[in-house]
Amino acid sequence: MQNLDVVILTDARYVEPSHPGEYVRNILFEDHIVQKALEESGLQVQRKDWADPEFDWSTTRSVIFRSTWDYFDRFEEFKSWLNFVAQKTHLINSHELVKWNIDKHYLADLVRNNIAVVPTRFIELGSNLSLQYLHEITGWTDTVIKPTVGGAGRHTYRIDTHNLNIIAQKLESVMQEESFMLQPFQHSIIDSGERSLVFFGLNYSHSVLKKAREGDFRVQDDFGGSVLPYEPGKEEIQFARSAIQACPEIPLYSRVDIITANNGKYAISELELIEPELWFRIKPEAAQMLANEIVKKLG
Repeated sequence: MQNLDVVILTDARYVEPSHPGEYVRNILFEDHIVQKALEESGLQVQRKDWADPEFDWSTTRSVIFRSTWDYFDRFEEFKSWLNFVAQKTHLINSHELVKWNIDKHYLADLVRNNIAVVPTRFIELGSNLSLQYLHEITGWTDTVIKPTVGGAGRHTYRIDTHNLNIIAQKLESVMQEESFMLQPFQHSIIDSGERSLVFFGLNYSHSVLKKAREGDFRVQDDFGGSVLPYEPGKEEIQFARSAIQACPEIPLYSRVDIITANNGKYAISELELIEPELWFRIKPEAAQMLANEIVKKLG
């Protein structure tokens, strides 16, 4: 018998941390904002570790991914759990969207739908193509490499002619275990940063500007990056919306990460549909937009 409407999914580190630092306090605060908005909309809500072995997932009408930020370190386990829990309750975003978005090969689907993305060369498992050879055939001399499944800057490196061999050696073993992607470095990241636009359905909510700390290129706050409120223009909002419309279905929530590419035009760097940070601490009222969409979805 179902007695919950929504379970907010996190991972074990963030369920009841004893001495949370600022990073974890932000997670707890934002989840509190979301839970409060859902409860004020008349929904019964709890917050759970996605891997909680004791919880009966059939007792909730839905689950929403919020901070399941260990899934890429437990990927096979997470995939099995997804398939299991999708038979027990409703996933938000949907099971199909999560499966599509979990691997960055989705960028190729966006390209096929005429959405501009950062140029990408996928390095498939078992291809045995050396980084030296890939740089030769692409003509790229300043690149970024990262896994097709991952997050938080995991196995992400900037490569140039000076460190190519060092990075190749560092990644040699892991590239025999998973697929990677190679992209030309986008120089606007240093000066202009990356913009993240948040939508609920097709409705634009708010944006932030993420900038790397001096001497780095990774904008994640894990690496000292900064986050500031950002006001995009109508053209940028519409570009982000067009990327959402190119998804297999319209997500209930999404974060569209945009940069100004080396050609001076907008390009998608990532489309985050699973467990993106949505910065409710910058715009708390956005949580009500999320709650409204969930109420509509649950009927």
